[in-house]
Formats: sequence, structure tokens, C-alpha cells
Amino acid sequence: MADIRELAELIERFSKEDGAHATSIPHLFLHRLSHPSTPLYSVYEPAFCIIAQGRKQVMVGEQVYLYDASKYLVVSVDVPIVSHIMEASPSAPFLGLRLDLDPAVIGALMMESDVKRAAAAQPGPSLGVSDLPDELLDAVVRLLRLLATPQDIPILAPLAVREILYRLLRGEQTARLSEIAFAESKLQQVNRAIGWIKRNFRAPFRMEELTGAAGMSASALHQHFKTVTGMSPLQYQKQLRLHEARTLILSQSVDAATAGHAVGYESASQFSREYRRLFGAPPLRDVERLRDALNAASG
Repeated sequence: MADIRELAELIERFSKEDGAHATSIPHLFLHRLSHPSTPLYSVYEPAFCIIAQGRKQVMVGEQVYLYDASKYLVVSVDVPIVSHIMEASPSAPFLGLRLDLDPAVIGALMMESDVKRAAAAQPGPSLGVSDLPDELLDAVVRLLRLLATPQDIPILAPLAVREILYRLLRGEQTARLSEIAFAESKLQQVNRAIGWIKRNFRAPFRMEELTGAAGMSASALHQHFKTVTGMSPLQYQKQLRLHEARTLILSQSVDAATAGHAVGYESASQFSREYRRLFGAPPLRDVERLRDALNAASG
């Protein structure tokens, strides 16, 4: 049986530098960081995550999750999050992995096995943290071992991924996984609303179009959306706008007013005010701080 130390050794072996690293195994990413981080703002997609070394805090809306090498995390929908690497050092870097989840694969596996769809009528929060069982850890380690033998990946990696998903379906996250798989579930209705917002986040918010895309009433959508994401649909749209504006300022060196207008803000003062509320500083000062942090990490 594999242990968490072997998982840490494998992640360190195949991620020599800090950052997120795509692997030759589809949908599998390795993460390494040598120092505790400032709050990191991003959008999580449906995924299974494990930490092999270090500790991390993840916040969705007002919900806070802490996990380390004894836990695993499952994300059920695309959701803006604030994450914070709490324990990491050059001698003991933060080491983790993410496996993106495919609803079709989960659904097919449930149909082939005797795993029953969870009967929960209402969706729960989009993130869940559970204790990491030995059998699940062993399957993950065997998947990562394949990185050393690329010729085996096309045949053996899908089998290892299926075992990981099967172990997840047999564990505490059955309801969350089964909700991901079935298109008619309340979670998937919320997910359709999320997809509509992501496609139209620059446009004025139109609740009637959103409810039409989700196939839910406005009151039901608001209730279930907040349960899943920790925020209202309008707050979700604002966070997507602000994340995109931050990326534009950082990567394309546009000014704050241009970035705000590009993501749908008509008022520069409103953009600056909401940006500061989310990221803790006005746009230009925040981006300068980010660039300084990136330069320090690379230097």
C-alpha cells in the first residue's frame, strides 16, 4: 500500500519548479509552492484535489475550508474562490495535485457499477472536504507512477482514473459526485446558470434570461445558487468581471478604466470601489503588489 510520502516524492519529482504543471496524463495537474502565499483569487472547476505536503485554506463566499495531507477536496461546479497556501518552505514545499472531473465519465461509471445515485433533493455547497482513505491514496499514487513510463499512460491511466472515481463514489462525497453526473439535477441546473453567466458576464445582468437558461424560478435559483456557490448570481457575475479585469491589467498592461470598461463596467469609480472590496487594494496598487510577488518568486 502506498503512503503520502511516496505521493509527495512523485509530485516533487515531476514538478521541479514552483507553479501549476500540466502532466502527460489528461486532466491531471501538479502544484508546487516554496513559500506561503498571499490570498490567490481564481475560478475552480469540478475537480478532485489532494495535498501531499503543506496546508491550504480555501474560501467560497463566507464558507472556509482547511485541508492538508490527511484530507481530500471535491469541487462540484465552476466557482470563484480565494485560496491561501498556509504551510510551505524551500525545504518542505507545498505539494498538491488536481484531477479535473468529467461528468460523463462519472455517470458512465455509476451506470456500470452498483453505486446508486444519491437521493438528496437539494444541492449542497460546491466544495467538500473528507478524510483521505488508504485505498483512494493508493490509486492516486499508482496514477502518478505512470508519469515515469509515458508509454503506459494511454492504456493504464484511464483505468487508474476510473478507480479513483470509483473510490470517490464509494466515499463521503457520493452525493456531490452523483450530482455532477446527472444533467437533470438541481446542481446541474445551477451549473447551467453558471455557464450562462460565464458566457455573458460582460453584459448587463438579466435575471429572466438566467432563469430561462437554468430552467428554474428566480426564487429557487437564488436559493440553490447561493447554497452551491456561497454567493448570489449577481455577486458571481461581479467576481468574474473583476477576475477578468485583473488579468487584463496584469497581462496586457491596460489601465484600470480600460479594463473596467472591457468587462462591462460603465462607471470607473464603481469598478475601482468593487475591485478594492474584493482584492483589498485599488487596481494599480494591487497589480504592482502582484508583480512584485511574481518577481520575488522568480528571482
